[in-house]
Amino acid sequence: KELADVPASFDCEMRKLAYAYGRKLLPRLGAFESLYYALDLNSDSCHQEQAKDEPVHQPATALPHNWRSAAVFVDGAKGDDSNVGSESQPLRSLQVACDRAVSSAGSTPMVLLRGGTHFLTESLRLGPQHSKLLITSYPKENAEVSGGQKLQVTWKPYNLTGGANIWVSDVTGQVQEIETLQVDGVRATRARYPNMPQGVEVSCGYGCTIDGSQQTWIKQTFPGNSTNYTDTTPQHYRNTSVWNWFKQYEIGVGGECSIYDPPVSYWCAEHPQGGGRPGAERPAGVIYKSPNGPYEHGEDARFFVWRPSRWFNWIFDVAKYDRLSNNFTFGRGGHQGARGHESGGDFWVENVMEELDFPGEFFFDKRTEKLYLFHNGTGAPPTDSIVVPGVQVLVNITGTQWKPVKGVQVKGLRFSAAAPTYMMPYGVPSGGDWALDRYSAIFLQGTQETLIDGCTFERLDGNAVMVSGYNRDATIQRSDFAFLGGNAVAVWGYTNETSRDPGRPGIVLANVPRAGVDGTDGEHPVRTTVQNCSAREIGLFEKQSSFFFQAKASESRILSNIFFNGPRAGINLNDGFGGGDEIAWNLIFSSCRESGDHGPFNSWDRQPFLTRVRTGEPSMIMQWRWIHHNFMVDNFSPQEAIDNDDGSCYYKTHDNFFC
Repeated sequence: KELADVPASFDCEMRKLAYAYGRKLLPRLGAFESLYYALDLNSDSCHQEQAKDEPVHQPATALPHNWRSAAVFVDGAKGDDSNVGSESQPLRSLQVACDRAVSSAGSTPMVLLRGGTHFLTESLRLGPQHSKLLITSYPKENAEVSGGQKLQVTWKPYNLTGGANIWVSDVTGQVQEIETLQVDGVRATRARYPNMPQGVEVSCGYGCTIDGSQQTWIKQTFPGNSTNYTDTTPQHYRNTSVWNWFKQYEIGVGGECSIYDPPVSYWCAEHPQGGGRPGAERPAGVIYKSPNGPYEHGEDARFFVWRPSRWFNWIFDVAKYDRLSNNFTFGRGGHQGARGHESGGDFWVENVMEELDFPGEFFFDKRTEKLYLFHNGTGAPPTDSIVVPGVQVLVNITGTQWKPVKGVQVKGLRFSAAAPTYMMPYGVPSGGDWALDRYSAIFLQGTQETLIDGCTFERLDGNAVMVSGYNRDATIQRSDFAFLGGNAVAVWGYTNETSRDPGRPGIVLANVPRAGVDGTDGEHPVRTTVQNCSAREIGLFEKQSSFFFQAKASESRILSNIFFNGPRAGINLNDGFGGGDEIAWNLIFSSCRESGDHGPFNSWDRQPFLTRVRTGEPSMIMQWRWIHHNFMVDNFSPQEAIDNDDGSCYYKTHDNFFC
């Protein structure tokens, strides 16, 4: 219908329908309060009372009849690693418990975590020897695995005048840096400009940024052009697109793309199609005069800079600061996006003491090792719940295609306080617009039939789950993701484009870069399932983030999920590698809240790959992807519900409700 023909009541009734559908999809969440408020059903213009549904509890993890004698027990508060690991004499370390569980003679190794928080000081590492291991909470208890470190604080008044409520504590010797901070289980906001009225966990949309068009950006000088490679093998020519575009595999290696690891990108090739040749361009600095400047230590500042058009954001540390000219020269960073630009867009700046001026903000002075907190409350801040995320990867499950980790199950656990990863090495997965880091709270590589079931991923500063390289039949189900720094679930395979890859250390890759087109060697995820999950409030730091991202992977199933409140596309498929994916029965809305174009779903297919998915024989044509029976609302920066962008083909999209 024409817009004028749509009754005024449609929008409100559609939102009420979305609320009913969401509760039907995930009855375990009961009245689903976060969904109710996200749909703005408490407003005067469209009011509906919140449902009274009681949560339909998930079935408890089935344990064998002899679990009390067969399991290894862990108690983060009362355990001791000199104990035997029994129910009455639990261990303290999760790593020790997992190692001990698989060394016993039992056919079903089990580790049961007692209720409370289990703080990690390093990643839990599981290898092929841990196959068939079950890690879960003790029956009827709630266990949390945290990458954080509790600080011992003694607060003293610092500034209690003029409405300020700033306190300080000496934390000498406890931490070297505090990039993020949690107070009473909620993130504080690193001192920044502009302020965020409701804190870092509540999106400002297009607001809370400085107008980049009014600044002077310093142009970057690059270390030479990349080396181009174009695959001219006749059998690899894909004739599926108009304008003679996207028909050959092409990359650039080294040169300006040395900022990535591995140093390769479609956008550094000689003639990339679908957006010019932006390469890895990025500004080298900015002349910016802060209203609260000049800063005493502007060299400590961190800049979060949108690329013009708001496709992604770079993140820069400052190498040099000239307070007289207001010139910030960027140092580390600038590798977080794939399609470059010589100038910056809108931005914000953080980690300078002069910007500590708003409730909920903190600042750590690394020179004096003092922590300052503008307490968002009366009196002094709490003393027993100040947590600094410190471990980036909480659980690392890694094997190889030839010696995989089989059948590990992680059930009924809560994961929190993983440290930021946005300054770690990034790679460019394929011909989409993304660059990405291979880090996450739970990291899978070289696994078969891994199950993540009934878990909560909350307030993690990077990605929640990464399915990397060779994986078969990984399942993430009945789990909830909220307040994440990056993606909820990212699925990303490998092809051999350079002789080394940080994701596969110690392996010299053969036939490069010619093998970059070849996806037949199995080093990619197949049949990943994400079902009956919820995800919201993601991409708090890394804005090019989605609820589900996929590159160089095939035959994924994204079923019966509810995704809302993200900065970019809800689901993003970066290429047409293999295909055979199914996206069905999902509710997705309020995506692209902070960025331009796209909507609930986006895909690209600029860079063809050779796979066996379509027919069982090597083919440059992917198997059909199916998108059906979804409820998608494109209510921010609306372009379309399904954005099949450059080169996308072989989609069967039917029986969806789009608005």
